[in-house]
Amino acid sequence: MKYLCLVYNEEKKLEAMSRNELDAFVDEHLAYDEVLQRSGHFIVSEALESVQAATTVRVRNGRLSVTDGPFAETKEQLGGFFLIQASDLNEAIQVASKIPSARLGSIEVRPIRELSRP
Repeated sequence: MKYLCLVYNEEKKLEAMSRNELDAFVDEHLAYDEVLQRSGHFIVSEALESVQAATTVRVRNGRLSVTDGPFAETKEQLGGFFLIQASDLNEAIQVASKIPSARLGSIEVRPIRELSRP
């Protein structure tokens, strides 16, 4: 099964890190990508730009609305994702628990729903 691991961080904590701390944190993430590749769990992972670069798009009653920033103010912001392969939710949770950002924020694990037409 495929699982999406959504990485949520407090951007303020990341911004408060020294350059060396941030570089080490990024290196730790990249090293974990390699671990996941060797184990066969890795499909893809990406980091996202700051929430300040986000744009929210809505269409209501046929009208387009575009606003700067995220949909809602939250303590933690979506900072990236891992798309992984795991045999079940328990294995996906174990994989997600080792994502370095789990120590600073949270990792939301969600199964991928395969859409098909009847």
